Amino acid sequence: MGKVRSRIRSSIDLEQMGHQVGELMIPWSDNAVPLGYHPIPIINIKNGTGKKLLIVGGNHGDEFEGPSAIMRVSQRISVSGINGQILLIPGLSFDAITQSRRTNPLDNKNMNRVFPGNPNGSPTEMLASYLENELMQNFDAIIDLHSGGKASFFMPCSLAYKSQNGKLFQKNLELAKAFGISTIWLLGKNNDNRSLNSAADRANIPMIAAELGGGGGVDPDMTNMAEIGIFNILNHLKIYKGSDTLAGSKFEKIEISNPNASIYSPAFGLFDRIVKAGDIISKGQTAGWFHYITEPERASIKLKFEHSGIILAHSNRGIVKKGEMLALVANKLCLGT
Repeated sequence: MGKVRSRIRSSIDLEQMGHQVGELMIPWSDNAVPLGYHPIPIINIKNGTGKKLLIVGGNHGDEFEGPSAIMRVSQRISVSGINGQILLIPGLSFDAITQSRRTNPLDNKNMNRVFPGNPNGSPTEMLASYLENELMQNFDAIIDLHSGGKASFFMPCSLAYKSQNGKLFQKNLELAKAFGISTIWLLGKNNDNRSLNSAADRANIPMIAAELGGGGGVDPDMTNMAEIGIFNILNHLKIYKGSDTLAGSKFEKIEISNPNASIYSPAFGLFDRIVKAGDIISKGQTAGWFHYITEPERASIKLKFEHSGIILAHSNRGIVKKGEMLALVANKLCLGT
């Protein structure tokens, strides 16, 4: 059997010069759309023969800083001002965005946990397959903008995958430094191979992701950071020339080298947090109180870190379920320019 082609198609010709607005069309029959398609809005800006950049936001439907930055960029850039191509997808999990949900309501799947997908699968699986096997092959670099969504808050950082291909890893690092955030999270052996980062690695395409706070709204500081970061990379790739830069030229690398260093909820209850993302923590330090709010006769307990490190992210929820991430702990690797 030959390769199965994607059922997804674009309403516009992505090779055409100019500024076009269209949509990716996902054929999926359900009660809402029994004989049509579910749209994902796209903006394609193409001029000249320069490099090609794919910019994705809304991979998860409750993360809005990235989509906001992408919409700003789409309205600041003119066709005549670029040499190359910029394909902007402000809401990759579009049906999830319309409901402010982390997962796609069409199939209840997490977009960043289904790669390489399935061309004959559910909507999220079809989209992952289309991205990995057809769309991203046409680009020189990829940016995927995230935040903690409604559930968590991340310290701002860019994410570079530690590819076994040394040249690709260096290109990922170059993109991360060009983006401009001082903290670079290296995705090592504990990275999920079902993510867009891993898909780009399999396709041998340089890529970074970014984590930009969280909370389920639009933080202006984080959105500004994302907007400037996009323009920094457009400058880096010589697609667009502008004056946008983030201050600072030194970078701190971190990695989740020990998953057991993080703290998870021991039961259903109330997490009374006393630390925050970006804090340097030491072994034995208290992360917060855990209250058995449904069993007030039980004594509350202190949750303590078993390892030293830096808090990359924390839960944004008060009431938590057993197994829920409360504090995500990483380790600093080195300082460099």
